[in-house]
Amino acid sequence: MKLIKLLICISLVSFGCKGSDEDPKTNDPKPVEEVRYDESHSLYKSYKGLVMAGYQGWFTAEGDGAGRGWHHYQKAGKFEPGFASIDFWPDVSEYSKSYNTAFKYASGEAAKVYSPYDEESVDLHFKWMKEHGIDGVYMQRFVVEVKGESGKRHFNKVLANALKAAKKYGRAISIMYDLSGSTSADMDFIVRDWEELQQQFKLFDGQENPTYLRHNGRPLLAIWGVGFNDGRKYTIADIQSLLEKVKGPAKKASILLGVPYYWRELGNDTEQSPLLHTVIKQADIIMPWAVGRYNASNYVSVAGPNLPGDINWCKTNKIDYAPLVFPGFSWGNLKNDKSLYNQIPRNKGEFLWQQIAGARMSGAEALYVAMFDEVDEGTAIFKTLKEGSTPLNGDGKFVGIEADLPSDYYLWLVGQGANWFHGAGGYGAEKPVRK
Repeated sequence: MKLIKLLICISLVSFGCKGSDEDPKTNDPKPVEEVRYDESHSLYKSYKGLVMAGYQGWFTAEGDGAGRGWHHYQKAGKFEPGFASIDFWPDVSEYSKSYNTAFKYASGEAAKVYSPYDEESVDLHFKWMKEHGIDGVYMQRFVVEVKGESGKRHFNKVLANALKAAKKYGRAISIMYDLSGSTSADMDFIVRDWEELQQQFKLFDGQENPTYLRHNGRPLLAIWGVGFNDGRKYTIADIQSLLEKVKGPAKKASILLGVPYYWRELGNDTEQSPLLHTVIKQADIIMPWAVGRYNASNYVSVAGPNLPGDINWCKTNKIDYAPLVFPGFSWGNLKNDKSLYNQIPRNKGEFLWQQIAGARMSGAEALYVAMFDEVDEGTAIFKTLKEGSTPLNGDGKFVGIEADLPSDYYLWLVGQGANWFHGAGGYGAEKPVRK
């Protein structure tokens, strides 16, 4: 029997048949064919022309079933007057499920919050996106949280809610890993987790998830936190290795990288390593993090030279570019510093539109909005309570949107930006007037 096996093997070799992974003519390894996905059912084949927001989805409430308490609402284990990590208070008047808190309004009525662990709440958010013409969201997946059992359970449930709602309302959706707090050792975890998500949720099945975002013919995965100089415990080389594993020789995914604002010149917030540019060139899209990098008064002097310079660099290197815009910034409660309430004022949407117009008029082809639901740092565009209508907070406060604006104003304004990026006319540097 051993002799027969040997003769068969010799025969195969003599005919150049050394195995499926070698070329019969050269005996060299065969090149791996690039994976091609059936896009016949895919509604979003490119990020170009789209305006999408980041979706934190990290909040939980006591009694919502997540078992995480007041996660991302609380501070020092408490969610009561004087102990809150949020600056804006969500407007829950339209939610079918909401949760009483220890906070009260001046009238004595209990203040309520929502939880994205509830399918109904995420459904409502996607309904708002459709109503206002916002193309979709990047679902944040915080590595330091999903490594733990409760965090993974929570974010998987929120993702399931979002995929269902995205399909229902025809909104684009993509996964974004946030590397904040990660280490070099977490890179392999990300690879495994990403493979699990593909299998568990049938992410790339065009019939199951027709709105999962594609780009350059492949499903798009976003990875945020590449090249920052703030003492992270992973390296740019770690990211390079991660990209190689996620994309693979078959190029199984397109990649968006979230990078520092001054990535091109390796200045200010950026690690001074030329390897960053090498890694960027291995990606498909970059999104520089602009939150806190400017305000209304210095936007022109900061973004004025950066936007066209970034766009030209990306065109030269055949990388797509998605600038970030944000409505304002506030983290007084998060940082226990009252001077940080409304640190970057919204100015009734003037600041947000200034950025949208600046990006569009500089030639940007897509937009990333930070964020849909980030009430901790006051960048949320979804419905929040107005000034004068927020709960009491001991000797602190909550920041409201401008009292003379409807609670959906920032959703509407982002939707106007989406119209412009879709090719509609009539828009310019001046903020549109809502009729």
